[in-house]
Amino acid sequence: MPRNFCNFAARSNLFSFLPITPMNFISERVNNLAASATIAMSQKSAELRAAGIDVINMSIGEPDFNTPEFIKEAAKKAVDDNYTHYPPVAGYMELRKAVCAKLKSENGLDYSPEQIVVGNGAKQELCNALLAVVNPGDEVIIPVPAWVSYVEMVKLAEGTPVTVYAGVEQDFKITPEQLEAAITPRSRMIMLNSPSNPTGSVYTREELAALAAVLERHPQVVILADDIYEHINYVGGAPSISQFESLKDRMIIVNGVSKAYAMTGWRIGWLAAPTAIAKAVTKLQGQYTSGVSSIAQKAAEAAYLGPQECVEDMRKAFERRRDLIVSLAKEIPGWIVSKPEGAFYIFPEVSSYIGKKYGDKEIRTSGDYVMYLLEEGHVAAVDGDAFCAPGYLRLSYATSEENIREAMRRISEASAKLK
Repeated sequence: MPRNFCNFAARSNLFSFLPITPMNFISERVNNLAASATIAMSQKSAELRAAGIDVINMSIGEPDFNTPEFIKEAAKKAVDDNYTHYPPVAGYMELRKAVCAKLKSENGLDYSPEQIVVGNGAKQELCNALLAVVNPGDEVIIPVPAWVSYVEMVKLAEGTPVTVYAGVEQDFKITPEQLEAAITPRSRMIMLNSPSNPTGSVYTREELAALAAVLERHPQVVILADDIYEHINYVGGAPSISQFESLKDRMIIVNGVSKAYAMTGWRIGWLAAPTAIAKAVTKLQGQYTSGVSSIAQKAAEAAYLGPQECVEDMRKAFERRRDLIVSLAKEIPGWIVSKPEGAFYIFPEVSSYIGKKYGDKEIRTSGDYVMYLLEEGHVAAVDGDAFCAPGYLRLSYATSEENIREAMRRISEASAKLK
């Protein structure tokens, strides 16, 4: 498997040879950026629905639950209490203290409010971390399959993505030997997501300790722990690489309320980091977005300080759905399916369908198979190639059990037509 598994070839600069049109004014930075495949597929399924086609959308990574009532009530109260003015760039002190309390009680980690920055979703804080730490040409190690935006964010920061591949035979988890081989004098950061999007894999404490031992030998490497799926796990208290004290002086934790509290639309994420990095992120954020919605911040504060039964109730529902979709997926001939231990995705290996046909439709890639399932089975999935893993597809089970059963029935019937 090549070290750089994704195609990172830069486009040639043809602007000087083209007539001046509005399109010619688009920067190379944006031209070299890929569109989000998950958002594109969700939009495609929405268009088909608008045309009257009954599409089951299993492409979107969003809980289908509504935000708990006590959180919504806190937002309404914030409006009545006139939290309607510019908030601090790094977030309200009350929310940052609530995040510190969460890190202490749930993770055993000591952080001060000055080390917390609240952003417009965890996505912004991931990008902020890269822009604050990575210099042009620095290498960022990304275990793949990985979330679609990691590679593009690194490119936006003018870094060099270095992907390290682990397939289903490794439960999608890299080994210490692979990590060691990927580190060079240019290595600046590693991005580690557990539980994982897209695979649902969860590193054990022992596996994380082995990776931490490698990183201890390379003090120039900053560690970014993307813990956004922390509470959606089926192993109990999913461990994070942030637990290792030896790495704390170069550890960045990114998390938020979107997944655990069904608050995707509120756009509240946060970053915990050494003070110097937190200050750099605040400086950066102050120049291009400033502070996050004041009302949403008060809602997030309530989420962390209020009753937590809702988190467990949703986690249990996701676990039931996980068991259902895995059992049904394993019945589809040719699919190789692992049982995810977290998040709300399955990531089957489907390359056995490459080369098959139905009528005038030929499956040449996993992307073709995904489009075939959309057009023939009316189920929206995401091509594994978007996650640097061609030959796979991602299905989200953040939907009802009824939808899961129907979607898997459609996929099974459509797949059976391919010969």
